[in-house]
Amino acid sequence: MTMSNEPIHVTDAAFEKTVLQSSIPVIVDFWAPWCNPCKMVAPTLDKLAKEYEGKILIAKVNTDENPEWIMKYVIQGIPTMLFVSNGKLFIARLVLYQSACCAMS
Repeated sequence: MTMSNEPIHVTDAAFEKTVLQSSIPVIVDFWAPWCNPCKMVAPTLDKLAKEYEGKILIAKVNTDENPEWIMKYVIQGIPTMLFVSNGKLFIARLVLYQSACCAMS
């Protein structure tokens, strides 16, 4: 079981083991360093990681460096949060971008 009191950065190579095989629910944050809305969401994710340590895992995927899972999950804009439990993606998807600056091309 992966537990952390802060968000963990996940690469494409580690995604399956860290996220899909996690024994606790995972919030996956697809983000990029240049995305201002992503930066605005980060403190909330930090707080959630601390408050729910051992109950949920916050995983961050830098979409500039790790494009595999954004293609598999058809991520079209960032920040996008996916909710994964027992290896299954929940239908709920939270997309927080409001401007064209964060649309994926």
